[in-house]
Amino acid sequence: MTDHITTHITDIPFAAIGFDLDGTLLDTFRDLGEAVNHALKLGGFDPVPVDSSKDLIGGGAKIMLSQAVDAQGGMERDESHALYKQMLAYYAEHNAVHSRPYPGVIEALDQLAAQDVKMAVVTNKFEEFARSVLTQLDLADRFVTIIGGDTMGKGNAKPAPDPVIEARKRCEAAGAQGRFAFVGDSTYDVNAAKAAGVPVVAAAYGYCDKPPHELGADAVIERFDQLLPALAAL
Repeated sequence: MTDHITTHITDIPFAAIGFDLDGTLLDTFRDLGEAVNHALKLGGFDPVPVDSSKDLIGGGAKIMLSQAVDAQGGMERDESHALYKQMLAYYAEHNAVHSRPYPGVIEALDQLAAQDVKMAVVTNKFEEFARSVLTQLDLADRFVTIIGGDTMGKGNAKPAPDPVIEARKRCEAAGAQGRFAFVGDSTYDVNAAKAAGVPVVAAAYGYCDKPPHELGADAVIERFDQLLPALAAL
């Protein structure tokens, strides 16, 4: 199934591409959901369906856990913070057990790299975790930079434009001469890209927090192997 990714990079008017991680490059919900359930068990709460983590991933791990706790009566702030720390500790050791690239990701990244298109990851996952997962999956070296939700300082994660702007700057520093586009699966991604003034492609197969065609992206793809044609059309 390579027919959908035969578009030549020379037809694509972008020198650099930024990617969200969870729900865009990688299917990570199972590892995240199991980390949430590990913390819930420690806190004396009932586990939640692992699939439910898909709906909350864009906002980060803290929101995922707090909503699960609040739905079962909540807890004191100090106790909640301690539980959150325990969840992070578990996830640090179990963040690539089930997580895998989506079909078509490796092939598309290979084509982009072959044409010297610079690539970056911009995620709301902590940078340490993003690097860990990508390294374990042998993908980290494909990217000029990996920017996490904590990289730019408090308050500067998506949907703020700062990490997208920084990714573009780092790609330019690595030699990208031309336009920058972003690919993501949530309102966090689309709003960040729009605020940064860059075109954005929505991944309909991901963990979209709104219907994909209502996210406001410049293009929508149903599978990753549709990315290069979508970029060419922009």
